[in-house]
Amino acid sequence: MTEQSKQETPRGTRKELVGEVVSNKMDKTITVRVERATQHALYRKTIRVRKKFYAHDENNEAMVGDRVEIMGTRPLSAKKAWRLVRILDKAPRE
Repeated sequence: MTEQSKQETPRGTRKELVGEVVSNKMDKTITVRVERATQHALYRKTIRVRKKFYAHDENNEAMVGDRVEIMGTRPLSAKKAWRLVRILDKAPRE
């Protein structure tokens, strides 16, 4: 490979998910609930599957109820391997 073709090769694509912040009580960490639709294996009924991910929030800017986009990254702790990319929608504040 030439030097120029090495530079043009994109880095591996990383997974991106959209979910809702359900907790921000930890320092620089948020818990994000991601919901997806899937079919039941036997009955073929569409069901909602929810899963929680821990994501790194460097500036502690995401609040509970916000819709956020997270991206996979190297493991940052035992449970945290995602990071906050951006906040899509802010939740109404009281």
